Amino acid sequence: MRAMLLVNPKATTTNARTRDVLIRAFGAAVRLTVEETRYRGHAAALAATARAKGYDVVAVLGGDGTINETVNGLLNPVDGGEIPRGADPSATRPALVVIPGGSANVFARALGLPNDPVESTGAVLEALRDNRRRTVGLGQALWEGESRYFTFCSGLGYDAEVIRAVEGLRGSGRKATPARYVNTALRHYLATDKRHPAMRLTGPGIPAAEGIFMAIITNTSPWTYVGGRPVTPTPWASFETGLDLLGLQRMGPLAVARMIRRILTESEALPSGRHLVQLHDEAEFTLTAERPVAFQLDGDYLGERETVTFRSTPNALQVLV
Repeated sequence: MRAMLLVNPKATTTNARTRDVLIRAFGAAVRLTVEETRYRGHAAALAATARAKGYDVVAVLGGDGTINETVNGLLNPVDGGEIPRGADPSATRPALVVIPGGSANVFARALGLPNDPVESTGAVLEALRDNRRRTVGLGQALWEGESRYFTFCSGLGYDAEVIRAVEGLRGSGRKATPARYVNTALRHYLATDKRHPAMRLTGPGIPAAEGIFMAIITNTSPWTYVGGRPVTPTPWASFETGLDLLGLQRMGPLAVARMIRRILTESEALPSGRHLVQLHDEAEFTLTAERPVAFQLDGDYLGERETVTFRSTPNALQVLV
């Protein structure tokens, strides 16, 4: 079995010694090629090359951002070829192996992997030995002639504004810890516009909804983690269904406090309230804003957008897990 291992040398929770141990462990199990990512978008280019050269497996040691780039490289063919009619789309691509090395590792944890890179390596090596695979669906966001797949979430509005602020702090050399996200979210909330919602929701067979301040779009649950605690605004979301959405039509302190308390309880029931807009297992919908709003995808800030369409992509990838 031929495998390419993509290593982010700047991954938050690994060091050179840990990486060397993991590389030796993988090298003993497969014919391994190791590539280090050097710049933003490099993992996507490397994954696309691995697909074009017929690798069986692409493994990633990194955080959710590196994993997202890799997934996009695997799903966007280098030659622009189409999948034959009737074929399983996931079978036409290398299988994915995920080893968590970031601060949140939402995708890896949603797959049931340990949050420790060494323990996860042991788990995925067992999956390799037994050829144990899981086929997962993905989300796709489309805007202004561009598109990008996401593994677990996207968002427009307040949550993307918080991610933008944390990325600014990381640019100044600070780590993206759970405490930093919480503190940034609290500070940013005090300054956010709570009176003038910008977004409108539309879609095939979906009742239009107006006055949305913040929209969370998910491909699985949980949406994220605060330390070891999962945050579940859309508890019914899964890799085997379409996309889910939770939209907030109020941003007052009481409404937000109630929602936060509710989504931290790990309940299987949906959050309730007249100020909430909810979708489950949808194939496609669009969010349109009357002014540019912050946009994030798998925890990666992608600028401000006025219109984004979201689509479900079933049976997109096989994951060894």
